Amino acid sequence: MDRVRRQIECTDEMLFGNRNKPVGVAVLDTGIANHPDFKNRIVDFNDFLNNKRDIYDDSGHGTHVAGCIGGDGRMSGGKYRGIHPGCNFVIGKVLNSNGDGNLKDMVRGLEWVLQCAKKYDICVVNISVGVNDTNEKNLLKRMLELVEEAWRRNILIVCAAGNSGPKPMSLSPLGMGNHVISVGCHDGDYFRNKEGTCEIYSGRGPSPYAMKKPDLVAPGTDIVSCNAMYSTGNRRYQVPYIKKSGTSMSTPIVTGAAALLVQKYGRMECEEIKRRLIYSAIDLNEPWTKQGWGMLNVRRLLEII
Repeated sequence: MDRVRRQIECTDEMLFGNRNKPVGVAVLDTGIANHPDFKNRIVDFNDFLNNKRDIYDDSGHGTHVAGCIGGDGRMSGGKYRGIHPGCNFVIGKVLNSNGDGNLKDMVRGLEWVLQCAKKYDICVVNISVGVNDTNEKNLLKRMLELVEEAWRRNILIVCAAGNSGPKPMSLSPLGMGNHVISVGCHDGDYFRNKEGTCEIYSGRGPSPYAMKKPDLVAPGTDIVSCNAMYSTGNRRYQVPYIKKSGTSMSTPIVTGAAALLVQKYGRMECEEIKRRLIYSAIDLNEPWTKQGWGMLNVRRLLEII
Protein backbone atom coordinates (compact mmCIF):
# COMPACT_ATOMS: atom_id res chain seq x y z
CA MET A 1 0.00 0.00 0.00
CA ASP A 2 2.94 2.36 0.38
CA ARG A 3 3.62 2.47 -3.35
CA VAL A 4 -0.11 2.63 -4.10
CA ARG A 5 -0.46 5.79 -2.02
CA ARG A 6 2.42 7.33 -3.98
CA GLN A 7 0.86 6.35 -7.31
CA ILE A 8 -2.50 7.90 -6.52
CA GLU A 9 -1.01 10.88 -4.61
CA CYS A 10 -2.54 10.11 -1.23
CA THR A 11 -0.26 11.97 1.19
CA ASP A 12 0.08 11.94 4.98
CA GLU A 13 -1.42 15.42 5.12
CA MET A 14 -4.59 14.14 3.46
CA LEU A 15 -4.78 11.21 5.87
CA PHE A 16 -4.12 13.00 9.13
CA GLY A 17 -5.05 16.62 8.45
CA ASN A 18 -8.77 15.88 8.64
CA ARG A 19 -10.21 15.91 12.16
CA ASN A 20 -13.88 15.56 11.24
CA LYS A 21 -15.97 12.73 12.66
CA PRO A 22 -15.04 9.31 11.17
CA VAL A 23 -17.42 7.93 8.57
CA GLY A 24 -18.65 4.36 8.25
CA VAL A 25 -17.63 2.01 5.44
CA ALA A 26 -19.47 -1.26 4.86
CA VAL A 27 -17.67 -4.26 3.38
CA LEU A 28 -19.57 -7.28 2.02
CA ASP A 29 -16.98 -10.03 1.69
CA THR A 30 -15.52 -13.05 3.49
CA GLY A 31 -15.51 -11.35 6.89
CA ILE A 32 -12.70 -9.67 8.78
CA ALA A 33 -10.01 -10.82 11.19
CA ASN A 34 -9.25 -9.18 14.51
CA HIS A 35 -6.09 -7.66 13.06
CA PRO A 36 -4.33 -4.96 15.13
CA ASP A 37 -4.62 -2.50 12.22
CA PHE A 38 -8.41 -2.37 12.78
CA LYS A 39 -8.27 -1.86 16.55
CA ASN A 40 -11.52 -0.42 17.99
CA ARG A 41 -12.93 0.39 14.52
CA ILE A 42 -15.00 -2.70 13.66
CA VAL A 43 -18.34 -1.37 14.89
CA ASP A 44 -20.57 -4.20 13.65
CA PHE A 45 -20.27 -7.67 12.15
CA ASN A 46 -22.94 -9.95 10.72
CA ASP A 47 -22.31 -13.50 9.50
CA PHE A 48 -24.88 -14.46 6.85
CA LEU A 49 -23.38 -17.90 6.23
CA ASN A 50 -22.73 -19.53 9.60
CA ASN A 51 -24.44 -17.14 12.03
CA LYS A 52 -21.34 -16.83 14.17
CA ARG A 53 -21.22 -13.87 16.51
CA ASP A 54 -17.48 -13.48 16.88
CA ILE A 55 -15.54 -11.61 14.22
CA TYR A 56 -13.69 -13.92 11.82
CA ASP A 57 -12.45 -14.38 8.27
CA ASP A 58 -11.85 -17.96 7.11
CA SER A 59 -10.57 -16.83 3.71
CA GLY A 60 -8.42 -13.74 4.19
CA HIS A 61 -9.92 -11.91 1.22
CA GLY A 62 -12.17 -9.63 3.25
CA THR A 63 -9.41 -8.75 5.72
CA HIS A 64 -7.06 -7.81 2.90
CA VAL A 65 -9.78 -5.68 1.29
CA ALA A 66 -10.55 -3.91 4.57
CA GLY A 67 -6.85 -3.22 5.06
CA CYS A 68 -6.71 -1.55 1.65
CA ILE A 69 -9.62 0.66 2.63
CA GLY A 70 -8.58 1.65 6.10
CA GLY A 71 -6.01 -0.43 7.96
CA ASP A 72 -3.93 1.98 10.07
CA GLY A 73 -0.64 0.20 9.36
CA ARG A 74 0.42 0.06 13.00
CA MET A 75 2.14 -3.31 12.50
CA SER A 76 4.33 -1.78 9.77
CA GLY A 77 5.04 1.61 11.29
CA GLY A 78 2.42 3.05 8.95
CA LYS A 79 3.99 1.73 5.75
CA TYR A 80 1.08 -0.50 4.78
CA ARG A 81 -1.80 1.62 6.01
CA GLY A 82 -4.88 1.89 3.84
CA ILE A 83 -6.32 4.89 2.05
CA HIS A 84 -8.55 6.03 4.93
CA PRO A 85 -7.13 4.68 8.20
CA GLY A 86 -9.65 6.60 10.32
CA CYS A 87 -12.87 5.05 9.04
CA ASN A 88 -15.16 2.71 10.98
CA PHE A 89 -16.01 -0.72 9.56
CA VAL A 90 -19.38 -2.44 9.21
CA ILE A 91 -18.69 -5.98 8.00
CA GLY A 92 -21.09 -8.45 6.41
CA LYS A 93 -19.77 -11.96 5.78
CA VAL A 94 -21.50 -13.08 2.58
CA LEU A 95 -18.73 -15.23 1.05
CA ASN A 96 -17.30 -18.56 2.22
CA SER A 97 -13.71 -19.64 2.84
CA ASN A 98 -13.15 -20.03 -0.91
CA GLY A 99 -14.45 -16.56 -1.64
CA ASP A 100 -17.61 -18.00 -3.18
CA GLY A 101 -21.15 -16.94 -2.41
CA ASN A 102 -24.64 -16.65 -3.76
CA LEU A 103 -26.92 -13.83 -4.70
CA LYS A 104 -29.30 -14.57 -1.82
CA ASP A 105 -26.65 -13.84 0.83
CA MET A 106 -25.44 -10.77 -1.05
CA VAL A 107 -29.00 -9.44 -1.08
CA ARG A 108 -29.39 -10.14 2.65
CA GLY A 109 -26.09 -8.40 3.32
CA LEU A 110 -27.02 -5.29 1.39
CA GLU A 111 -30.46 -5.15 3.04
CA TRP A 112 -28.74 -5.25 6.44
CA VAL A 113 -26.30 -2.51 5.47
CA LEU A 114 -29.16 -0.23 4.44
CA GLN A 115 -30.98 -0.98 7.69
CA CYS A 116 -28.05 0.08 9.85
CA ALA A 117 -26.65 2.81 7.57
CA LYS A 118 -27.95 5.70 9.66
CA LYS A 119 -26.75 4.18 12.93
CA TYR A 120 -23.17 3.86 11.70
CA ASP A 121 -23.11 6.80 9.27
CA ILE A 122 -22.30 4.48 6.36
CA CYS A 123 -21.35 6.49 3.28
CA VAL A 124 -19.72 3.82 1.08
CA VAL A 125 -20.26 0.09 0.50
CA ASN A 126 -17.41 -2.01 -0.90
CA ILE A 127 -18.26 -5.10 -2.97
CA SER A 128 -15.01 -6.67 -4.17
CA VAL A 129 -16.65 -9.64 -5.81
CA GLY A 130 -18.15 -10.15 -9.22
CA VAL A 131 -21.90 -10.69 -9.31
CA ASN A 132 -22.26 -12.95 -12.33
CA ASP A 133 -25.21 -13.64 -14.58
CA THR A 134 -27.70 -15.81 -12.78
CA ASN A 135 -30.90 -17.70 -13.46
CA GLU A 136 -32.30 -16.31 -10.21
CA LYS A 137 -33.93 -13.36 -11.92
CA ASN A 138 -35.99 -12.32 -8.90
CA LEU A 139 -32.92 -12.14 -6.68
CA LEU A 140 -31.00 -10.18 -9.31
CA LYS A 141 -33.93 -7.78 -9.62
CA ARG A 142 -33.97 -7.34 -5.83
CA MET A 143 -30.22 -6.71 -5.81
CA LEU A 144 -30.56 -3.99 -8.41
CA GLU A 145 -33.46 -2.46 -6.46
CA LEU A 146 -31.24 -2.26 -3.39
CA VAL A 147 -28.48 -0.63 -5.43
CA GLU A 148 -30.95 2.02 -6.56
CA GLU A 149 -32.17 2.52 -2.99
CA ALA A 150 -28.61 3.00 -1.76
CA TRP A 151 -28.01 5.59 -4.48
CA ARG A 152 -31.16 7.51 -3.50
CA ARG A 153 -30.03 7.48 0.13
CA ASN A 154 -26.58 8.81 -0.84
CA ILE A 155 -24.77 5.60 0.04
CA LEU A 156 -22.25 4.94 -2.70
CA ILE A 157 -21.65 1.35 -3.85
CA VAL A 158 -18.14 0.70 -5.18
CA CYS A 159 -17.79 -2.65 -6.94
CA ALA A 160 -15.13 -4.62 -8.74
CA ALA A 161 -15.05 -4.74 -12.54
CA GLY A 162 -14.20 -8.43 -12.12
CA ASN A 163 -11.33 -10.54 -13.40
CA SER A 164 -12.92 -11.94 -16.57
CA GLY A 165 -11.21 -9.64 -19.09
CA PRO A 166 -9.86 -8.70 -21.49
CA LYS A 167 -12.73 -9.60 -23.82
CA PRO A 168 -15.25 -6.81 -24.42
CA MET A 169 -18.28 -6.52 -22.14
CA SER A 170 -16.64 -8.72 -19.48
CA LEU A 171 -17.58 -6.45 -16.58
CA SER A 172 -19.38 -7.87 -13.59
CA PRO A 173 -23.10 -7.19 -14.28
CA LEU A 174 -23.37 -5.22 -11.04
CA GLY A 175 -20.77 -2.77 -12.32
CA MET A 176 -22.47 -2.03 -15.64
CA GLY A 177 -25.05 0.40 -14.27
CA ASN A 178 -24.84 4.15 -13.79
CA HIS A 179 -25.60 4.09 -10.08
CA VAL A 180 -22.44 2.34 -8.92
CA ILE A 181 -18.73 3.03 -9.24
CA SER A 182 -17.12 0.10 -11.03
CA VAL A 183 -13.36 -0.19 -10.63
CA GLY A 184 -10.90 -1.86 -12.96
CA CYS A 185 -7.24 -2.61 -12.37
CA HIS A 186 -4.34 -0.67 -13.86
CA ASP A 187 -0.89 -0.27 -12.33
CA GLY A 188 0.25 2.60 -14.52
CA ASP A 189 3.93 2.32 -15.41
CA TYR A 190 4.86 0.46 -12.24
CA PHE A 191 4.77 -3.09 -13.65
CA ARG A 192 5.35 -2.45 -17.35
CA ASN A 193 7.80 -5.36 -17.66
CA LYS A 194 5.97 -7.77 -15.39
CA GLU A 195 3.83 -10.62 -16.71
CA GLY A 196 0.45 -11.39 -15.24
CA THR A 197 -0.48 -7.95 -13.95
CA CYS A 198 -4.15 -7.63 -13.12
CA GLU A 199 -4.80 -5.05 -15.84
CA ILE A 200 -4.47 -7.92 -18.33
CA TYR A 201 -7.53 -9.72 -16.95
CA SER A 202 -9.44 -6.76 -15.51
CA GLY A 203 -13.06 -6.67 -16.68
CA ARG A 204 -13.73 -4.54 -19.76
CA GLY A 205 -16.58 -2.41 -21.00
CA PRO A 206 -18.48 -1.21 -22.80
CA SER A 207 -21.71 -1.15 -20.84
CA PRO A 208 -25.16 -0.69 -22.38
CA TYR A 209 -25.78 2.03 -19.79
CA ALA A 210 -22.64 4.18 -19.68
CA MET A 211 -20.25 5.80 -22.14
CA LYS A 212 -17.15 4.85 -20.18
CA LYS A 213 -16.94 1.64 -18.18
CA PRO A 214 -15.38 0.69 -15.85
CA ASP A 215 -15.76 4.12 -14.27
CA LEU A 216 -12.09 4.36 -13.31
CA VAL A 217 -9.07 2.24 -12.44
CA ALA A 218 -6.67 1.86 -9.53
CA PRO A 219 -3.56 -0.26 -8.83
CA GLY A 220 -4.30 -3.91 -8.12
CA THR A 221 -1.17 -6.03 -8.62
CA ASP A 222 0.85 -7.31 -5.63
CA ILE A 223 -0.98 -5.10 -3.16
CA VAL A 224 0.36 -5.52 0.38
CA SER A 225 -2.38 -5.39 3.01
CA CYS A 226 -3.58 -7.06 6.20
CA ASN A 227 -3.13 -10.80 6.64
CA ALA A 228 -6.07 -12.56 8.32
CA MET A 229 -3.79 -15.40 9.45
CA TYR A 230 -1.67 -13.12 11.59
CA SER A 231 -1.64 -13.92 15.29
CA THR A 232 -0.44 -11.65 18.10
CA GLY A 233 -0.37 -14.47 20.65
CA ASN A 234 2.29 -17.04 21.41
CA ARG A 235 1.54 -18.88 18.14
CA ARG A 236 2.64 -16.16 15.75
CA TYR A 237 2.90 -18.20 12.59
CA GLN A 238 2.43 -15.60 9.85
CA VAL A 239 3.56 -12.09 9.02
CA PRO A 240 1.06 -9.23 9.53
CA TYR A 241 0.75 -8.45 5.81
CA ILE A 242 0.35 -10.36 2.58
CA LYS A 243 0.27 -9.64 -1.18
CA LYS A 244 -2.84 -10.16 -3.27
CA SER A 245 -3.80 -9.10 -6.79
CA GLY A 246 -6.97 -8.42 -8.74
CA THR A 247 -9.76 -5.92 -9.15
CA SER A 248 -10.76 -6.95 -5.63
CA MET A 249 -7.75 -4.94 -4.47
CA SER A 250 -8.32 -2.00 -6.82
CA THR A 251 -11.88 -1.53 -5.60
CA PRO A 252 -11.20 -0.79 -1.90
CA ILE A 253 -8.59 1.78 -2.90
CA VAL A 254 -11.37 3.77 -4.55
CA THR A 255 -13.71 3.05 -1.63
CA GLY A 256 -11.18 4.51 0.81
CA ALA A 257 -10.76 7.60 -1.36
CA ALA A 258 -14.54 8.14 -1.53
CA ALA A 259 -14.74 7.87 2.26
CA LEU A 260 -11.94 10.44 2.61
CA LEU A 261 -13.88 12.80 0.36
CA VAL A 262 -17.05 12.49 2.41
CA GLN A 263 -15.23 12.93 5.70
CA LYS A 264 -13.55 16.10 4.43
CA TYR A 265 -16.57 17.79 2.85
CA GLY A 266 -19.52 16.14 4.63
CA ARG A 267 -22.33 14.04 3.21
CA MET A 268 -23.10 14.67 -0.42
CA GLU A 269 -25.22 13.12 -3.11
CA CYS A 270 -23.84 10.03 -4.84
CA GLU A 271 -23.96 11.85 -8.16
CA GLU A 272 -21.59 14.46 -6.75
CA ILE A 273 -19.18 11.86 -5.36
CA LYS A 274 -19.15 10.06 -8.69
CA ARG A 275 -18.59 13.29 -10.60
CA ARG A 276 -15.63 14.20 -8.42
CA LEU A 277 -14.10 10.73 -8.70
CA ILE A 278 -14.25 10.51 -12.48
CA TYR A 279 -13.39 14.14 -13.28
CA SER A 280 -10.32 14.07 -11.05
CA ALA A 281 -9.01 10.82 -12.58
CA ILE A 282 -5.80 10.85 -14.64
CA ASP A 283 -6.22 9.90 -18.29
CA LEU A 284 -3.85 7.01 -19.06
CA ASN A 285 -4.48 7.20 -22.81
CA GLU A 286 -5.97 3.72 -22.74
CA PRO A 287 -9.25 2.70 -24.38
CA TRP A 288 -12.34 3.79 -22.48
CA THR A 289 -13.35 0.15 -22.20
CA LYS A 290 -10.18 -0.53 -20.20
CA GLN A 291 -9.55 2.60 -18.13
CA GLY A 292 -12.93 4.34 -18.02
CA TRP A 293 -12.21 7.94 -17.06
CA GLY A 294 -8.68 7.09 -15.91
CA MET A 295 -6.58 6.44 -12.81
CA LEU A 296 -7.80 7.48 -9.36
CA ASN A 297 -5.95 10.55 -8.05
CA VAL A 298 -6.66 11.43 -4.43
CA ARG A 299 -4.90 14.79 -4.42
CA ARG A 300 -7.05 16.06 -7.28
CA LEU A 301 -10.14 14.42 -5.81
CA LEU A 302 -9.82 16.27 -2.51
CA GLU A 303 -8.90 19.58 -4.10
CA ILE A 304 -12.05 19.82 -6.24
CA ILE A 305 -14.47 22.40 -4.86
